Amino acid sequence: MAHIDYFFSAVSPFVYLAGQRLEAAAAEAGASISYKPLDPSQLFARTGGQALAERHASRKAYRLQELTRQSRKLGLALNLQPAFWPVNPAPSAYAIISAQAAGGGDLGALVHGLARACWAENRNIADDEVIADCLAAAGFDPMVAQRGMLSAAETYGVNLEEAVSRGAFGVPFYILDDGACFWGQDHIEDLGLHLAGKL
Repeated sequence: MAHIDYFFSAVSPFVYLAGQRLEAAAAEAGASISYKPLDPSQLFARTGGQALAERHASRKAYRLQELTRQSRKLGLALNLQPAFWPVNPAPSAYAIISAQAAGGGDLGALVHGLARACWAENRNIADDEVIADCLAAAGFDPMVAQRGMLSAAETYGVNLEEAVSRGAFGVPFYILDDGACFWGQDHIEDLGLHLAGKL
């Protein structure tokens, strides 16, 4: 069975735009997924990228155009200036890590639900109540993040180190067990073709 390590952050608009297409591609190919949330600003700093605030104006302008185009293409509502962003990525990451360890729900739905809360619903995904609501909506115990916080914090750091060591440099980033790497929600189709042996 093929396996995908998924490096991401729910605070990324491009993770939101990925929807649950990764899960669909994995299901079609019979592949498994490990969800590995991390701090994207630290990943950028470690791998030669720049935080959004430090980028040239032309890059910032292009990002806004691309977000608008992709959201229209995918039929996903997106607020280019969400009320609660930038936002601390750690609380939502801890929730995802804790939920993955506990089991019992739909991780893809949780990731998308948290990202949607930020980018389409103007909700603060660093807020305990919002996190609990997203956990419950995805079929998890809404208190799982509170119970697993210490262990999740350790895993959060490990995920960053693993991402750097394996060549990830942005989010979303997908690494398959055969070494193939795909960066960006716009490459999920290519990932699926690769899993099918067509690319």
